[in-house]
Amino acid sequence: METNDNVFSNNDITVTYNPSACINAERCARELSNVFRNSVIPWIDLDGASSDEIIRQVKKCPSGALQYCINKKEAC
Repeated sequence: METNDNVFSNNDITVTYNPSACINAERCARELSNVFRNSVIPWIDLDGASSDEIIRQVKKCPSGALQYCINKKEAC
């Protein structure tokens, strides 16, 4: 079954989550639970931390299921 990426944006960044790449290490939820929430939909809340904190956490994703880009006037 094909899954679609989930896309979340704030004024500064866009975070994508590819569920088919996720290995469920849960590092994101353990280390930045105000943003990456286990039991709430939508499960990513970019208002839960600064964009810099979110970027640092996304870079730690062991599977690459989480990605980010800096928002510009053009699409990411």
